[in-house]
Amino acid sequence: MADDHAKQAISAYGHPISQLAPTPNIDRIANEGALFNNNFCTNSLCGPSRAVVLTGKFSHVNGFRMNGECFDGSQQTFPKLLQKAGYTTGIVGKWHLYGLPQGFDYWKILEDQGHYYNPTFIYQGQNGKEADTLDVHGYATDIITQQAIEFLDEVKNGGKPFMLMIHHKAPHRNWMPALRHLNKYDSIQFPLPDTYFTDHEGSLASKDQLQTIYKDMYEGHDLKMTKKKGSPELAWNPWPTDFERMTAEQRAAWDKAYQPKNDAFHDANLSGKALAEWKGQRFLHEYLATVASVDEGVGTILDYLKANGLDKNTIVVYTTDQGFYLGEKGWFDKRYMYEESLSMPLLIKYPGHIKPKTVVEGLTQNLDFAETFLDYAQVDIPNDMQGKSFRPLLEGKMKDEDFRDAIYYHYYDYPAFHMVKKHYGVRTNRYKLMHFYDDIDTWELYDLKEDPEEIHNQIDNPEYDSIEAQLHQKLDLLEAIYKVTKKELEKAPKEQVDRAYKQFEKLRGHTGTAYDPIKNKDYTP
Repeated sequence: MADDHAKQAISAYGHPISQLAPTPNIDRIANEGALFNNNFCTNSLCGPSRAVVLTGKFSHVNGFRMNGECFDGSQQTFPKLLQKAGYTTGIVGKWHLYGLPQGFDYWKILEDQGHYYNPTFIYQGQNGKEADTLDVHGYATDIITQQAIEFLDEVKNGGKPFMLMIHHKAPHRNWMPALRHLNKYDSIQFPLPDTYFTDHEGSLASKDQLQTIYKDMYEGHDLKMTKKKGSPELAWNPWPTDFERMTAEQRAAWDKAYQPKNDAFHDANLSGKALAEWKGQRFLHEYLATVASVDEGVGTILDYLKANGLDKNTIVVYTTDQGFYLGEKGWFDKRYMYEESLSMPLLIKYPGHIKPKTVVEGLTQNLDFAETFLDYAQVDIPNDMQGKSFRPLLEGKMKDEDFRDAIYYHYYDYPAFHMVKKHYGVRTNRYKLMHFYDDIDTWELYDLKEDPEEIHNQIDNPEYDSIEAQLHQKLDLLEAIYKVTKKELEKAPKEQVDRAYKQFEKLRGHTGTAYDPIKNKDYTP
């Protein structure tokens, strides 16, 4: 599992961006197994998604609705059930559930979000200690891959089945590539989305967000811009720790790679639309160069399994915790129920059981992962899990349309970073209905066939009245099935919302200028 890895950045999915920045090793999983075109998250946020994967239950049931809450590690999870069935279980890398892992025989996790360079790991304690910490020199993606290999080395001849979760920090914000990839895509001009500049007409809930590339990114922290020509000093950088963890040698290599291109930026003296587009390009260069190391790590794992005779009897799954925006609607990050954030890449291979180049179109969710893993391990699936195994889809024993006719989504993390409103909704093969609530009360309806970019809200279009009524019925049914109560629709106090806006507007106040595509001019936030 990578963190924030968009489908648009996996070349097996065929997006124009990924064709210029291919992921050949991740693609191997699709070529040797299955690729899912309609796999979705239940709550587009790092911690909540991981909790859903572990439990097979929605956020309001497993208790982890938003970052900052603490996952109840004592509850039932699929690793615990595999342990009971005789599996050796392990997890390395990102955990982000604010408690120590349970249900794992071996764990070595990043402290909080983790850092790209010389990260701190928390691992099982010795001599009666609950946990120890260790700073590890190197690049996080490479370190996590090596830790995975060390686990495999320990268990491969143990005579027991194993389950290992390899959870990368990358390509999470602030997108710091490995030293070997700092200039990887400098010569590439990536296509910016058609919706990069948009007025969000028809979407009241999109107007107050704080995740627009050319308005809200931090010039130094996110885009690695410098204050002036000839100086390596970063521009607006409210979180300097990521760079402070680098050794002098690492920082020197970084500055050597970045100084020429940052100096060229200062010479260009860009403004307005040209500056906004430059920021989009710099973001894509950073993001995709960070993905490159993840792809290399996947290749290392696949090669190890083959070299050690484990490839034929090991199920390999590649996914992420949610989708991610690569400039669509002008955005980075996730959270919304719009497609780029809702849709999760999912690739699975299992030789002899899943035919190569299988494409699954059925509506699946991360809610179904635990059940599917238990099914393949021949472990009983508990009745209180809320998803279902998609093994029949993988093995061609069920038609895509027979698996599920609609999925449910619910996002709770407001007021919080990026200020995306609370909302819930239903998505079918063609339509999507969403309700944004808390300090607003507004509905959006999209026809994904006619409007795949979700620009035209049809909620007030009488031609869609019958569709809207059907979607409301389906939404009510799913909420009853998944035990969604009125408690889940509670509003935050107004003073809390106002305080959060003030807090994040201060962070937003970077030293440079932002671009307003509607007024077609720069302004100082």
